[in-house]
Amino acid sequence: MIFGLFRFDWTILIVLPALFVSIWAQFKVSNTYKKYSAYPTKRRMSGAAAARQILDQNGLHHVQIEHIRGHLNDHYDPRANVIRLSDAVHDSQSPAAIGVAAHEAGHAVQHAKGYVPIKLRSAIIPITRVGSVLSIPLFFIGLIVVSDYLMLAGILLYATVSLFQLVTLPVEFNASARAMKVLSTSGMLTEDEQQAARKVLTAAALTYVAALLTSLLTLLRLLVLAGGNSRRR
Repeated sequence: MIFGLFRFDWTILIVLPALFVSIWAQFKVSNTYKKYSAYPTKRRMSGAAAARQILDQNGLHHVQIEHIRGHLNDHYDPRANVIRLSDAVHDSQSPAAIGVAAHEAGHAVQHAKGYVPIKLRSAIIPITRVGSVLSIPLFFIGLIVVSDYLMLAGILLYATVSLFQLVTLPVEFNASARAMKVLSTSGMLTEDEQQAARKVLTAAALTYVAALLTSLLTLLRLLVLAGGNSRRR
């Protein structure tokens, strides 16, 4: 059994499409952001100023905006009520930066309004963290020692990762929709600049689709491995 594990595992082919999609999605978001961050908007508003305006319009004066190091690692922290904007977004006056900043402000609005998918995502984060760390080791230990219980535990834990990625899609799409709605009605961006911001957010959404595909195909691979192991006994 142990020696068999060192033979070529054809099930790795199951996840290869997700790998290619992930690489393409990262390439797409990087190139799109680079293209639309190369020039300032007509109003020359920074990403931080755009986020602040959206927050204030929604009565979220208590939500702070912080400048952090990094590139496109922007996020909203609901525990601290802080939007953290990266070097590429905080002070940039490009339509790309404003689109990203508006998207993060959209997450803050989601939390404030009790948007159900984001509440669900927050609720499953603790078990998802456990699943992302322990699921694969548990499964392969179970595969080696021929324990159906360990393999099943690994599969169930990894299923929480897939659930998290599934719930993440409507959360991210909705945040982008909120961002584009306010950008189209507030006068922060011209029509051409709105199109640029939309293309950046659409490219970013592809990375979440790729993450979901990766998790689903990985889950399928675990199920195939478990099924094959049962048939060999």
